[in-house]
Amino acid sequence: MNKTISDIAQMAGVAKSTVSRFLNGGSVSEDTRQKIERIIKQYNYVPNTFAQSLKAKKTSIIGTVVPRLDSFATSQTLIGIDEELRNNQYQMLIANTSQDMQREIDAIYDFARQKVSGIILLAAEVTDAHLKAVEDIGIPVLLVGQQHEQLHSLVHNDDQAGYEMGKHVVEKGHRKIVYIGVTERDQAVGIHRKQGFKRAIDECGGCDVTYYETSFKMSEAIITAEAILKESKPTIIVGATDNIALGVMKISFSNKIQIPQDLSVTGFGGYEITEMIHPTLTTVKYHYFEAGQVAAQHIIRLVKGELVEQCTILDVEIIPRESVDKI
Repeated sequence: MNKTISDIAQMAGVAKSTVSRFLNGGSVSEDTRQKIERIIKQYNYVPNTFAQSLKAKKTSIIGTVVPRLDSFATSQTLIGIDEELRNNQYQMLIANTSQDMQREIDAIYDFARQKVSGIILLAAEVTDAHLKAVEDIGIPVLLVGQQHEQLHSLVHNDDQAGYEMGKHVVEKGHRKIVYIGVTERDQAVGIHRKQGFKRAIDECGGCDVTYYETSFKMSEAIITAEAILKESKPTIIVGATDNIALGVMKISFSNKIQIPQDLSVTGFGGYEITEMIHPTLTTVKYHYFEAGQVAAQHIIRLVKGELVEQCTILDVEIIPRESVDKI
Protein backbone atom coordinates (compact mmCIF):
# COMPACT_ATOMS: atom_id res chain seq x y z
CA MET A 1 0.00 0.00 0.00
CA ASN A 2 1.40 3.42 -0.99
CA LYS A 3 2.18 5.76 1.88
CA THR A 4 0.77 9.27 2.03
CA ILE A 5 2.41 12.43 3.33
CA SER A 6 0.31 12.00 6.49
CA ASP A 7 1.73 8.48 6.98
CA ILE A 8 5.28 9.78 6.58
CA ALA A 9 4.62 12.57 9.09
CA GLN A 10 3.10 10.18 11.62
CA MET A 11 5.97 7.70 11.39
CA ALA A 12 8.51 10.52 11.73
CA GLY A 13 6.61 12.08 14.63
CA VAL A 14 6.37 15.48 12.92
CA ALA A 15 3.68 17.66 11.37
CA LYS A 16 2.57 17.25 7.75
CA SER A 17 3.81 20.77 7.10
CA THR A 18 7.31 19.73 8.21
CA VAL A 19 7.37 16.84 5.73
CA SER A 20 6.04 19.13 3.02
CA ARG A 21 8.70 21.73 3.80
CA PHE A 22 11.40 19.02 3.58
CA LEU A 23 10.08 17.74 0.24
CA ASN A 24 10.11 21.27 -1.17
CA GLY A 25 13.69 21.96 -0.10
CA GLY A 26 12.82 24.00 2.99
CA SER A 27 14.76 24.10 6.23
CA VAL A 28 14.27 21.37 8.86
CA SER A 29 16.51 20.22 11.70
CA GLU A 30 19.22 17.66 10.96
CA ASP A 31 17.57 15.05 13.19
CA THR A 32 14.20 15.55 11.49
CA ARG A 33 15.77 15.46 8.04
CA GLN A 34 17.45 12.10 8.80
CA LYS A 35 14.22 10.58 10.15
CA ILE A 36 12.16 11.70 7.17
CA GLU A 37 14.81 10.56 4.68
CA ARG A 38 15.05 7.14 6.34
CA ILE A 39 11.28 6.61 6.19
CA ILE A 40 11.02 7.88 2.60
CA LYS A 41 13.77 5.51 1.46
CA GLN A 42 12.27 2.60 3.37
CA TYR A 43 8.92 2.97 1.60
CA ASN A 44 10.25 4.41 -1.70
CA TYR A 45 7.85 7.30 -1.18
CA VAL A 46 7.42 9.82 -4.01
CA PRO A 47 4.55 12.30 -3.58
CA ASN A 48 1.98 12.44 -6.36
CA THR A 49 2.58 16.15 -6.76
CA PHE A 50 6.28 15.65 -7.33
CA ALA A 51 6.16 14.63 -10.98
CA GLN A 52 3.79 17.55 -11.61
CA SER A 53 6.23 20.01 -10.06
CA LEU A 54 9.02 18.63 -12.22
CA LYS A 55 6.96 19.18 -15.36
CA ALA A 56 6.16 22.68 -14.26
CA LYS A 57 9.74 23.65 -13.48
CA LYS A 58 12.56 21.88 -15.29
CA THR A 59 16.13 21.99 -14.06
CA SER A 60 19.28 21.83 -16.16
CA ILE A 61 20.68 18.90 -14.15
CA ILE A 62 20.95 15.28 -15.33
CA GLY A 63 21.58 12.52 -12.78
CA THR A 64 23.86 9.66 -13.78
CA VAL A 65 23.85 6.39 -11.83
CA VAL A 66 26.99 4.26 -12.27
CA PRO A 67 27.89 0.86 -10.75
CA ARG A 68 31.57 1.73 -10.21
CA LEU A 69 34.04 4.53 -10.83
CA ASP A 70 37.23 2.44 -11.10
CA SER A 71 36.40 1.29 -14.62
CA PHE A 72 37.75 2.47 -17.97
CA ALA A 73 34.35 1.90 -19.59
CA THR A 74 32.52 3.93 -16.94
CA SER A 75 35.01 6.78 -16.84
CA GLN A 76 35.09 7.18 -20.63
CA THR A 77 31.29 7.06 -20.81
CA LEU A 78 31.02 9.70 -18.07
CA ILE A 79 33.50 11.97 -19.86
CA GLY A 80 31.40 11.73 -23.02
CA ILE A 81 28.20 12.45 -21.11
CA ASP A 82 29.70 15.40 -19.26
CA GLU A 83 31.18 17.01 -22.37
CA GLU A 84 27.94 16.76 -24.35
CA LEU A 85 25.80 18.00 -21.45
CA ARG A 86 28.07 21.02 -20.94
CA ASN A 87 27.88 21.83 -24.64
CA ASN A 88 24.10 21.98 -24.21
CA GLN A 89 24.13 24.02 -20.95
CA TYR A 90 23.28 21.04 -18.74
CA GLN A 91 25.12 19.77 -15.66
CA MET A 92 25.70 16.22 -14.43
CA LEU A 93 25.33 14.75 -10.96
CA ILE A 94 26.92 11.32 -10.39
CA ALA A 95 25.81 8.60 -7.97
CA ASN A 96 28.28 5.73 -7.55
CA THR A 97 26.57 2.58 -6.26
CA SER A 98 29.64 0.31 -5.85
CA GLN A 99 27.72 -2.48 -7.62
CA ASP A 100 25.06 -2.47 -4.89
CA MET A 101 21.63 -2.88 -6.50
CA GLN A 102 19.72 -1.33 -3.60
CA ARG A 103 21.93 1.73 -3.84
CA GLU A 104 20.96 1.97 -7.52
CA ILE A 105 17.28 2.05 -6.58
CA ASP A 106 17.92 4.59 -3.81
CA ALA A 107 19.90 6.77 -6.22
CA ILE A 108 16.98 6.95 -8.66
CA TYR A 109 14.66 8.18 -5.90
CA ASP A 110 17.32 10.51 -4.47
CA PHE A 111 17.87 12.14 -7.85
CA ALA A 112 14.12 12.60 -8.26
CA ARG A 113 13.94 14.36 -4.90
CA GLN A 114 16.76 16.63 -6.06
CA LYS A 115 14.55 17.53 -9.04
CA VAL A 116 16.91 16.48 -11.81
CA SER A 117 15.35 16.70 -15.26
CA GLY A 118 16.42 13.24 -16.35
CA ILE A 119 18.48 10.22 -15.32
CA ILE A 120 21.07 8.18 -17.22
CA LEU A 121 21.28 4.72 -15.68
CA LEU A 122 24.29 2.44 -16.17
CA ALA A 123 23.08 -0.82 -14.65
CA ALA A 124 24.21 -4.43 -15.03
CA GLU A 125 20.68 -5.71 -14.40
CA VAL A 126 17.19 -4.23 -14.59
CA THR A 127 14.78 -5.61 -11.98
CA ASP A 128 11.14 -4.96 -11.16
CA ALA A 129 12.38 -2.59 -8.45
CA HIS A 130 14.22 -0.53 -11.07
CA LEU A 131 11.10 -0.37 -13.24
CA LYS A 132 8.91 0.62 -10.28
CA ALA A 133 11.34 3.40 -9.35
CA VAL A 134 11.32 4.74 -12.91
CA GLU A 135 7.50 4.66 -12.96
CA ASP A 136 7.25 6.31 -9.53
CA ILE A 137 9.48 9.29 -10.25
CA GLY A 138 7.78 10.21 -13.53
CA ILE A 139 10.85 11.73 -15.22
CA PRO A 140 12.81 10.50 -18.28
CA VAL A 141 15.31 7.68 -17.70
CA LEU A 142 17.78 6.37 -20.28
CA LEU A 143 19.36 2.95 -19.76
CA VAL A 144 22.96 2.62 -21.02
CA GLY A 145 24.82 -0.67 -21.53
CA GLN A 146 21.76 -2.90 -21.21
CA GLN A 147 18.53 -3.19 -23.17
CA HIS A 148 15.02 -3.37 -21.71
CA GLU A 149 11.76 -3.19 -23.65
CA GLN A 150 10.18 -0.83 -21.12
CA LEU A 151 13.03 1.70 -21.13
CA HIS A 152 14.79 3.81 -23.71
CA SER A 153 18.11 2.03 -24.11
CA LEU A 154 21.55 2.65 -25.57
CA VAL A 155 23.69 -0.47 -26.00
CA HIS A 156 26.90 -1.68 -27.60
CA ASN A 157 26.50 -4.53 -30.09
CA ASP A 158 27.68 -7.26 -27.73
CA ASP A 159 26.34 -10.12 -29.81
CA GLN A 160 28.26 -8.90 -32.85
CA ALA A 161 31.36 -8.33 -30.71
CA GLY A 162 31.28 -11.94 -29.51
CA TYR A 163 30.67 -13.19 -33.04
CA GLU A 164 33.58 -11.22 -34.52
CA MET A 165 35.91 -12.47 -31.81
CA GLY A 166 34.78 -16.07 -32.32
CA LYS A 167 35.42 -15.77 -36.07
CA HIS A 168 38.87 -14.30 -35.43
CA VAL A 169 39.80 -17.10 -33.03
CA VAL A 170 38.86 -19.92 -35.41
CA GLU A 171 40.40 -18.15 -38.41
CA LYS A 172 43.68 -18.17 -36.49
CA GLY A 173 43.37 -21.95 -36.27
CA HIS A 174 42.43 -22.33 -32.61
CA ARG A 175 40.24 -25.31 -31.76
CA LYS A 176 41.03 -25.95 -28.06
CA ILE A 177 39.44 -22.89 -26.53
CA VAL A 178 38.60 -21.57 -23.06
CA TYR A 179 36.09 -18.75 -22.66
CA ILE A 180 35.99 -16.96 -19.29
CA GLY A 181 32.74 -15.05 -18.93
CA VAL A 182 30.79 -13.31 -16.17
CA THR A 183 27.44 -13.80 -14.48
CA GLU A 184 24.41 -13.96 -16.78
CA ARG A 185 22.70 -11.44 -14.52
CA ASP A 186 24.61 -8.99 -16.71
CA GLN A 187 22.76 -9.59 -19.97
CA ALA A 188 25.09 -7.60 -22.21
CA VAL A 189 28.39 -9.15 -21.13
CA GLY A 190 27.18 -12.36 -19.49
CA ILE A 191 24.68 -13.43 -22.16
CA HIS A 192 24.84 -11.52 -25.46
CA ARG A 193 28.62 -11.40 -25.74
CA LYS A 194 28.88 -15.13 -25.04
CA GLN A 195 26.00 -15.99 -27.38
CA GLY A 196 27.69 -14.19 -30.26
CA PHE A 197 30.91 -16.05 -29.58
CA LYS A 198 29.11 -19.40 -29.44
CA ARG A 199 27.41 -18.67 -32.75
CA ALA A 200 30.75 -18.20 -34.52
CA ILE A 201 32.19 -21.34 -32.90
CA ASP A 202 29.16 -23.42 -33.91
CA GLU A 203 29.46 -22.23 -37.52
CA CYS A 204 33.05 -23.45 -37.59
CA GLY A 205 32.50 -26.85 -35.97
CA GLY A 206 35.17 -29.16 -34.60
CA CYS A 207 36.06 -26.88 -31.68
CA ASP A 208 36.61 -28.00 -28.09
CA VAL A 209 35.35 -25.06 -26.02
CA THR A 210 35.03 -24.91 -22.23
CA TYR A 211 33.12 -22.05 -20.61
CA TYR A 212 33.96 -20.67 -17.17
CA GLU A 213 32.66 -17.79 -15.09
CA THR A 214 34.47 -15.20 -12.97
CA SER A 215 33.79 -11.63 -11.81
CA PHE A 216 34.69 -8.31 -13.41
CA LYS A 217 37.60 -7.92 -10.97
CA MET A 218 41.05 -8.66 -12.30
CA SER A 219 42.11 -10.19 -8.97
CA GLU A 220 39.35 -12.81 -9.21
CA ALA A 221 40.06 -13.42 -12.90
CA ILE A 222 43.66 -14.28 -11.92
CA ILE A 223 42.43 -16.91 -9.47
CA THR A 224 40.04 -18.40 -12.04
CA ALA A 225 42.70 -18.47 -14.76
CA GLU A 226 45.25 -20.09 -12.48
CA ALA A 227 42.84 -22.94 -11.68
CA ILE A 228 42.04 -23.41 -15.39
CA LEU A 229 45.69 -23.56 -16.42
CA LYS A 230 46.37 -26.23 -13.79
CA GLU A 231 43.60 -28.42 -15.24
CA SER A 232 43.96 -27.95 -19.00
CA LYS A 233 46.15 -26.62 -21.80
CA PRO A 234 44.03 -24.58 -24.19
CA THR A 235 45.69 -22.86 -27.13
CA ILE A 236 43.69 -19.71 -26.42
CA ILE A 237 41.78 -18.12 -23.54
CA VAL A 238 39.09 -15.59 -24.44
CA GLY A 239 38.25 -13.20 -21.61
CA ALA A 240 34.81 -11.57 -21.71
CA THR A 241 36.46 -8.29 -20.69
CA ASP A 242 39.91 -6.77 -21.05
CA ASN A 243 40.31 -6.96 -17.27
CA ILE A 244 39.79 -10.72 -17.37
CA ALA A 245 42.26 -11.04 -20.26
CA LEU A 246 44.84 -8.97 -18.35
CA GLY A 247 44.36 -11.27 -15.36
CA VAL A 248 45.02 -14.27 -17.60
CA MET A 249 48.18 -12.64 -18.93
CA LYS A 250 49.44 -11.81 -15.44
CA ILE A 251 49.10 -15.35 -14.10
CA SER A 252 50.56 -16.75 -17.33
CA PHE A 253 53.69 -14.64 -16.96
CA SER A 254 53.98 -15.71 -13.32
CA ASN A 255 53.91 -19.35 -14.43
CA LYS A 256 56.47 -18.84 -17.23
CA ILE A 257 53.79 -19.34 -19.90
CA GLN A 258 54.75 -17.31 -22.95
CA ILE A 259 52.11 -15.29 -24.79
CA PRO A 260 51.33 -15.93 -27.60
CA GLN A 261 53.83 -18.75 -28.20
CA ASP A 262 52.39 -21.03 -25.48
CA LEU A 263 48.98 -19.43 -24.99
CA SER A 264 46.99 -16.87 -26.95
CA VAL A 265 44.75 -14.39 -25.07
CA THR A 266 41.97 -12.00 -26.12
CA GLY A 267 39.61 -9.58 -24.40
CA PHE A 268 36.73 -7.17 -25.00
CA GLY A 269 36.62 -3.44 -24.35
CA GLY A 270 39.55 -1.78 -26.06
CA TYR A 271 41.01 -0.26 -22.88
CA GLU A 272 43.98 2.06 -23.49
CA ILE A 273 46.32 -0.19 -21.50
CA THR A 274 45.78 -3.04 -23.98
CA GLU A 275 47.92 -1.28 -26.62
CA MET A 276 50.68 -0.34 -24.17
CA ILE A 277 51.45 -3.74 -22.67
CA HIS A 278 53.67 -6.36 -24.31
CA PRO A 279 52.45 -8.27 -26.12
CA THR A 280 49.64 -5.93 -27.11
CA LEU A 281 46.20 -7.44 -26.51
CA THR A 282 43.80 -8.51 -29.24
CA THR A 283 40.43 -7.07 -28.24
CA VAL A 284 37.11 -5.70 -29.43
CA LYS A 285 36.99 -1.92 -29.13
CA TYR A 286 33.88 -0.36 -27.61
CA HIS A 287 33.35 3.34 -28.26
CA TYR A 288 32.54 4.38 -24.69
CA PHE A 289 33.21 8.11 -25.08
CA GLU A 290 30.91 8.29 -28.10
CA ALA A 291 28.30 6.26 -26.19
CA GLY A 292 28.38 8.91 -23.46
CA GLN A 293 27.87 11.66 -26.01
CA VAL A 294 24.91 9.89 -27.60
CA ALA A 295 23.43 9.13 -24.17
CA ALA A 296 23.56 12.83 -23.27
CA GLN A 297 21.95 13.79 -26.59
CA HIS A 298 19.15 11.28 -26.07
CA ILE A 299 18.35 12.23 -22.47
CA ILE A 300 18.20 15.91 -23.44
CA ARG A 301 15.74 15.06 -26.21
CA LEU A 302 13.65 12.98 -23.79
CA VAL A 303 13.62 15.83 -21.27
CA LYS A 304 12.37 18.17 -23.99
CA GLY A 305 9.63 15.70 -24.89
CA GLU A 306 11.13 14.88 -28.27
CA LEU A 307 11.07 11.44 -29.89
CA VAL A 308 13.97 9.06 -29.30
CA GLU A 309 14.20 5.55 -30.74
CA GLN A 310 13.48 2.90 -28.12
CA CYS A 311 16.84 1.17 -28.53
CA THR A 312 20.03 2.50 -30.12
CA ILE A 313 22.78 -0.03 -30.91
CA LEU A 314 26.37 1.18 -31.27
CA ASP A 315 28.94 -0.52 -33.49
CA VAL A 316 32.05 -2.27 -32.18
CA GLU A 317 35.41 -2.92 -33.83
CA ILE A 318 37.77 -5.90 -33.51
CA ILE A 319 41.44 -4.94 -33.02
CA PRO A 320 43.84 -7.80 -33.92
CA ARG A 321 47.16 -7.50 -32.08
CA GLU A 322 50.14 -9.52 -30.88
CA SER A 323 48.51 -11.66 -28.16
CA VAL A 324 46.97 -14.17 -30.62
CA ASP A 325 49.21 -16.61 -32.47
CA LYS A 326 48.25 -18.35 -35.70
CA ILE A 327 48.25 -22.13 -35.45
